[in-house]
Amino acid sequence: MRACMWIVALALVAAPSRHVVAREGSTGAAADPRARAERFERAVGAADRVLRAWLAEADPKTLLLPDRLTGPGDGRAVGNRTREYTPHNSGADLYPYLILTAHLTAPDLLDGRLLEMLRNEVRYTTSSERGVPGALNLDTGVAGPPSLFGAGEYAKDGLITVTEYLGRTAWYARMVDMIADAMTLGPVDSRFGKLPASDSELNGDYLQVLPRLALMTGDDRFLDWGRRIADAYIDEVLPGSHGVPSGQWNFTTHKGDGTLRLRDHGNELVVGLVLQYALEHYKQTPRAAKWRPVIARMLDRILASANPDGLLYNIVDTETLTPKTDRLSDNWGYIYGAVYTFYQCTGETRYKDAVVRVLRNLPKYRNYVWEPRNIPDLPLGSFDGYADTIESAIYLVNREPVPEALGWIESEMDVLLNMQRPDGHFEYWYGEGNFNRTALLYALMQSRGVRPAVWQHGVGIGAVSEGDGLRLHVKAPAPLRVQFDYARHRRVMNFDRNYVRLNEFPEWFVVDDNTRYDLRPEGGGATMQRLGAELIRGITLSPGEWIVSPVGD
Repeated sequence: MRACMWIVALALVAAPSRHVVAREGSTGAAADPRARAERFERAVGAADRVLRAWLAEADPKTLLLPDRLTGPGDGRAVGNRTREYTPHNSGADLYPYLILTAHLTAPDLLDGRLLEMLRNEVRYTTSSERGVPGALNLDTGVAGPPSLFGAGEYAKDGLITVTEYLGRTAWYARMVDMIADAMTLGPVDSRFGKLPASDSELNGDYLQVLPRLALMTGDDRFLDWGRRIADAYIDEVLPGSHGVPSGQWNFTTHKGDGTLRLRDHGNELVVGLVLQYALEHYKQTPRAAKWRPVIARMLDRILASANPDGLLYNIVDTETLTPKTDRLSDNWGYIYGAVYTFYQCTGETRYKDAVVRVLRNLPKYRNYVWEPRNIPDLPLGSFDGYADTIESAIYLVNREPVPEALGWIESEMDVLLNMQRPDGHFEYWYGEGNFNRTALLYALMQSRGVRPAVWQHGVGIGAVSEGDGLRLHVKAPAPLRVQFDYARHRRVMNFDRNYVRLNEFPEWFVVDDNTRYDLRPEGGGATMQRLGAELIRGITLSPGEWIVSPVGD
């Protein structure tokens, strides 16, 4: 059964929600909607420059983007003359975030150039129309063999994010069929069935995607595949590895490598396992009751490995929890997102408290070098470390708006934005898509999810929550069509509640389709009344400040 038959998925998993306002911490001047509109414009403008810079580098035949730009000077990969597209690099980390940028800044590119890239990705990187992709040498046109790693990364880091924000598009259909094909090719034998891999990274990639697709499609194959991976870790890997996942696990000898990686390329399993648990908990299955103490022990041991401020080391020993490096993980928030999701399921407040604790300690890590580089003009390391650590915090302050963390996000985002070069690039490799991801996350935090239908220079949206409503500032040279956010976790993803999910776009001010809202210009003028459905579709507002509030019954 293909994706086109799965558009009608599960019924909505909960009664229609009313408007939702994410709680907002006190940040002083940072809470000024005018200032937030300026920050929105700056972040989106930077992302748009990355979009334009990379589209100029596209392969002329396929339109696909190379993993790295080659050439002399300016930090480019001198000596590397191979122009290659890979689904696990350019496909996963760059292309999807150019899609989301174009959705905001260049809808013509979204429906044209970027959609043509998808057609060519399917055409040139797969051996069958809907198969698993491989790498593509852009100079010779030769495609490599199907890559389960490529499919898993492309889905988990990219296509699932596009789907979380844009819904059931052509990119969603690509992901559904690709993952279904990939799961039938699992090469690793285990007593639980065929698995995609023997490492926690790739198994975790699939485990983050499968619960989402199980709910979105209503196809039990995705549920069964997710359970297969989760059972393998709950029943074998975790008990045999001191309660935490080993980076590598041999399902024949039943032994691991004794390392727990808490940054990317390893922490994916923890995040995916907790998301699969959330699905089982919602369904009230026997697995939920069985898994709860096992997952609690896993999270407890991971939290015990943290430094005194709650931040996590890159790699620790599975038995002793001793760090194998003194470097801290820039992906700490991915793990803490799983910790918070477990709190959402169980109500155990000590897991929420752990999240609040690490957020309060973030000001100690201003200008921290998350990913060192031995390059003179990068004294604070790679931009990618900043992008990931700010992303980490944004997921969490959406649920727990700790003032210290909100202030830290502002200071570190200023550092990150100042790393951009005049030509729009940062370091001339595919990770620049991660900048666009974080820039868009940050911009929508400033606007509480409200966005211009089409952004252009001189346009910014800033908003501050006021009770059940919103104080909204529209910075624009003329009346502007703006769109409000809605409960995407329920309407798009079919989740029963808004779990913290890696590669989500958090919801801030969420309107309900069937609730009436007053929109009153702050400087005087007639109040408009519109349904939430109309606000979601878009409404034209004059520049200036507006008060948006739900109409009482």
